[in-house]
Amino acid sequence: MRIPLAGATVLITGGASGIGKEMAIGASHRGAKHVIIWDIDDDGGAETIREIESFGGSASHDQVDLTDRDDVANKAARVLGERGRVDVLINNAGIVTGKKFLDLTDEDVERTFDLNVFALYRTVREFLPGMLERGKGSIVTIASAAGIVGVARQTDYSASKFAASGFTESLRAELRHAGTPLHTLLVQPYYINTGMFDGVSTKFPKLLPILDQDEVAAKVLDAIEAGKQNLVLPPFAGLMKFVKALPVPLQDQITDFFGVNSTMDRFTGRTR
Repeated sequence: MRIPLAGATVLITGGASGIGKEMAIGASHRGAKHVIIWDIDDDGGAETIREIESFGGSASHDQVDLTDRDDVANKAARVLGERGRVDVLINNAGIVTGKKFLDLTDEDVERTFDLNVFALYRTVREFLPGMLERGKGSIVTIASAAGIVGVARQTDYSASKFAASGFTESLRAELRHAGTPLHTLLVQPYYINTGMFDGVSTKFPKLLPILDQDEVAAKVLDAIEAGKQNLVLPPFAGLMKFVKALPVPLQDQITDFFGVNSTMDRFTGRTR
């Protein structure tokens, strides 16, 4: 199912910065009727809106705490009251701690799952009914390649992205089983140069490069319009799905060879 962005109302969580911001700007350039930014960062959201309006696009921003179900419900009601519908929902907001397992607090883990997983349920619950009623719409989940294979210093983050991937795959299966013509897209990128993963490294940059946020945003929008249901970036990272079929000791040898578990050794995260 091809999902044209031209004429669509698009809502993007975490759209004040990083690939969320680039997707918002890109969707507007592709003719989106209106782009809605949901982000806790009020200043960043306002700046994204100014950029979109500078070239004649239509956009708005709501400061939303995605970990607060009442806030999500209230802001969703306002969106639907003002705009009538959301055609494309892009769940992009996320968080990473980058801590070793024994350094993680309960609060760290709960916060990671609250934003990376439970927020998906809150947003989709609000906008899926309208899509079902109209018989069209797109739900996009920006997960991670860490939802394909576990990575050292990501016991909370990787687990949350496995959950996000499972959520999207199960939702797709449920919609398909019910004969509902809605589109879902699961995006599983390697590290992106948004600042969220500052300090990470890659052993084979030709095969597993640190991705450029502008290019990732464009490829996600391309995938939505093409009706793709899964996007792994770079494509080489998708080979891990086949590696997972091998005996565990062989899996470990392959991930060690490619330096997967060393990528977070110098992780600092966003410091600005």
